[in-house]
Amino acid sequence: MPLETLPSSRPVPRVETRFRRIVTPFPVPESLPVLEKLHRAEICAMQGQPPVVWDRAEGFQVYDRWGNMWLDWSSGVLITNAGHGRREIIDAITRQAQHGLLTNYCFPSEIRAELAAKLVSLLPAPLEKVFILTTGSETVEFAIKIARMHGLKAGGRGKNVIVSFEKAFHGRTLGSQLAGGIPALKEWIGDPDPRFVQVPFPDGYWTEDTSFSLFEKTLAEAGVAPSQVCGVLMETYQGGTAAFAPVDYIRTLREWCTGQKALLIFDEVQAGFGRTGRFWGYEHYGVVPDVTTWGKGISSSLPISAVAGRADLMDLPGPGSASSTHTGNPICCAAALANIELILKEDLAGHAARMEPVLMEGLRRIQSEFPQAGFLAGKGLVAGLAVADPKHRTPDGALAHDIVWRCVEKGLLMFNPVGPQGCTIKICPPLVISEDALREGCEVLRDAFAEAVAER
Repeated sequence: MPLETLPSSRPVPRVETRFRRIVTPFPVPESLPVLEKLHRAEICAMQGQPPVVWDRAEGFQVYDRWGNMWLDWSSGVLITNAGHGRREIIDAITRQAQHGLLTNYCFPSEIRAELAAKLVSLLPAPLEKVFILTTGSETVEFAIKIARMHGLKAGGRGKNVIVSFEKAFHGRTLGSQLAGGIPALKEWIGDPDPRFVQVPFPDGYWTEDTSFSLFEKTLAEAGVAPSQVCGVLMETYQGGTAAFAPVDYIRTLREWCTGQKALLIFDEVQAGFGRTGRFWGYEHYGVVPDVTTWGKGISSSLPISAVAGRADLMDLPGPGSASSTHTGNPICCAAALANIELILKEDLAGHAARMEPVLMEGLRRIQSEFPQAGFLAGKGLVAGLAVADPKHRTPDGALAHDIVWRCVEKGLLMFNPVGPQGCTIKICPPLVISEDALREGCEVLRDAFAEAVAER
């Protein structure tokens, strides 16, 4: 946010615990020159987060240069699944850099081959090929391309509709935003594209009807015949709410897609690599997609992403017709391999599953105490707590923002609220977080809720 709109610092007591240390007012006065330099040189779109100037990060804690330490509930926006600054990942990056290969475009490299083979080894049949890219948006764009190419082959030019879900976020590029379900994010595009259709996401709160018949009814109302659908794209859980769909709904959707020769595509950019208590988030549904996309937690550090799918689909583009300048960057591949090894060796998916009851117990206590804490969703070490008017379920983004800001003042780091009208407080700590730290974070969030509600 612009510097002139930053809230003035409240008198916040000094914090000194095992997991948090706040010794200066917030925003930190000494950080203002850094923030001013960024605000002068960067676009204003980069000003959306609490102004914590990161200096270094370790495990599940983030530090600035002025003696403050935050308990991190952001994972750098769901990136650092294996924890911040893991020595094993740093060492892998350093070895590769010192080896002397920093980039190689699409020319073959041994380390890219190693990563591709490792990813395939972790996949269920019939997923057996991968395409390594750079960002989550890139993976979604490729998944859309594959769905359209498959539709053309299976049903001709009329089989080109991509179905996705309301409130979904799939990225910032044109195709990914056309598939996204947040109208405000695509006003810049202009007239809606009838080949991209959104249906309600069956979360049971914002959409109370969780029946699959609503999916079919919405398509019919949009004038889309099932035979026109080439792919159904969905986040394994909705990034803006942390909500999962009912298992029966997804199993019916899997059967529907198979029957209509449409691809089922799971966007696992947030959900993969142990975040939900399973290595792959879609495992909670007991189905296998035709295509799946990954990013964020794939390396716990550097920018790398990937798409995986059936060989007959992934090989639809011929040689040279799908590429990316930094695809399979050797240093990023080294980071991803080290990260995957850590997640597997330390059973971080299992740890996330074991920590889920601890996190949910703390959040349910908040929910029981404050009627404004409306919708709670999540699995493993991702959760969303929506702040809303208890009578009408009207999103209260202002209260959610105030709560997050107070948490940051107290040494609990989160990014700004997301989801419907910015009302969802998203909780997603690194998967290495301890039980004691998780409980302390819940207490801080509870105190911030109490203060914000009391000052309303």
